[in-house]
Amino acid sequence: MGNVSATSSRFQRLILPGLAFKAAVIGGGYATGRELAEYFIPSGPQGGVLAILVAMVCWSVVCALTFALAHATRRFDYHGLFGDLLGPFAFVFELAYLVFMVLILAVFGAAAGAIGEAMFGWPKLVGTLALMVGIGVFTAFGNQSVERLFKWVSFFLYGIYVLFVVFVLSSFGDRALAIFQTPVPTDGWLSGGLTYAGYNIVGAVIVLPLARHFTSRRDAVVAGVLAGPLAMVPGLLFFICMVAWYPQIGAQALPSDYMLGKLDMPVFHLLFQAMIFSALLESGAAAVHATNERIAVAWRERRKAELPHAWRFFIAAAVLVGSIFIADRFGLVALIAKGYRGLAYLFLAVYVLPLLTVGVWRLWRRAPRAAVVPFHEA
Repeated sequence: MGNVSATSSRFQRLILPGLAFKAAVIGGGYATGRELAEYFIPSGPQGGVLAILVAMVCWSVVCALTFALAHATRRFDYHGLFGDLLGPFAFVFELAYLVFMVLILAVFGAAAGAIGEAMFGWPKLVGTLALMVGIGVFTAFGNQSVERLFKWVSFFLYGIYVLFVVFVLSSFGDRALAIFQTPVPTDGWLSGGLTYAGYNIVGAVIVLPLARHFTSRRDAVVAGVLAGPLAMVPGLLFFICMVAWYPQIGAQALPSDYMLGKLDMPVFHLLFQAMIFSALLESGAAAVHATNERIAVAWRERRKAELPHAWRFFIAAAVLVGSIFIADRFGLVALIAKGYRGLAYLFLAVYVLPLLTVGVWRLWRRAPRAAVVPFHEA
């Protein structure tokens, strides 16, 4: 792989990991506002903001520790990192991640099909296939291609969110302010924030390939701390806009469509749908790229060569077909969805708990200057 960190820019070391983490967690639910309505609206406007801040802090802490541990061990794929954290039980995380990936890619495929149908009147299969091809192409060319995707989609996404906030608050800001000033119960804000953070925390593992850019533990910690705000600030802005239609917004299947309908701006509505498709593309690419990198490490160790682009595309295609079509055909999506909260708890058990115990202990024992020495060689 070479000494990538020696030529990495400040942007690649400090900002790009946070943009990649945002890509991993934003997906279809966050981008449409559905997850915000599910986890934050029930606590009211003030409680929802508190819950969002809780999730943001949790993400920053876990990302900082994960990135620091990856830098210390030179483990830039989840197989290597969890081999250190869990030893012979690392396969439990891999199984959980496989189930997680099948679910989210199936959901993303369905969402892309719905977007294609809504924007252009296409059959749902066309939008789904367009997403699959996009993910396959970007992941086929490895780290640099995926990193460019994270960078440019992030600019587009943040720009659309800023415009959305400006349009909504200029037209409905008085309503949002009045509702924020009205006292309502804030019950459940802590549990809502923690649940949402745990639900998406695996994103820190998905973006491990970017840890190769860090030149020091400080880089890793700063990038991790910034990841929380970079991922959550768009959600906070979106939530503030949603408050203008509190509480009925919580019952909307697609809060973004509901709000865009109120704005009555057809051209911007199309741009927003394109932004959601872009968010699905980068989220799906992040998940598939993590799998490609896990396989690439094993390929490199056994064959002393890099995983060919054609193989990366083939792996991505196999994963996508399996996730989007086979899972839907046999009802696996519904089955997994019913146990998704349990899957989140499993990630807390096999990822967050070992990270906060074994991982912290190993980082504490190591001086920063020794961070590049893998644990198994110590």
